[in-house]
Amino acid sequence: MAHTIHVDVVSAEEAIYSGEAEFVVLPGEEGELGIYPKHTSLITRIKPGTVRIKPADGAEEQLIFVAGGILEVQPNVVTVLADTAIRGHDLDEAKALEAHKLAQENLANRSGKMEYAEALAELAQAAAQIAAIRKLRQRK
Repeated sequence: MAHTIHVDVVSAEEAIYSGEAEFVVLPGEEGELGIYPKHTSLITRIKPGTVRIKPADGAEEQLIFVAGGILEVQPNVVTVLADTAIRGHDLDEAKALEAHKLAQENLANRSGKMEYAEALAELAQAAAQIAAIRKLRQRK
């Protein structure tokens, strides 16, 4: 397996994924990033969205929802330090839809700039989680 990259996805609570992969795709601050073995070194923030990992052993592509965080890329190692990370099969659609509805209500009822920013962040996170659930559902 000469053309693989080691991937670690961790949150404050636990290690979510660790293993060799052919590639990783995730939502960077400036757009979607595709990381392959021998990628140039990089550190950047990530947005809420889906991390897609293609395992080197030919197993099914892994989907992990992240609610922002930091990405560090070295030529042979990718580390995702996520604020929150949830395995795709653990996502709860009803909970995500409720969070989206609540974030929309908070956005409509804001009173200050800080509340507006928090409500926008909550809305973005809920929308990204719903998108991850739909992406996972399409694969089945």
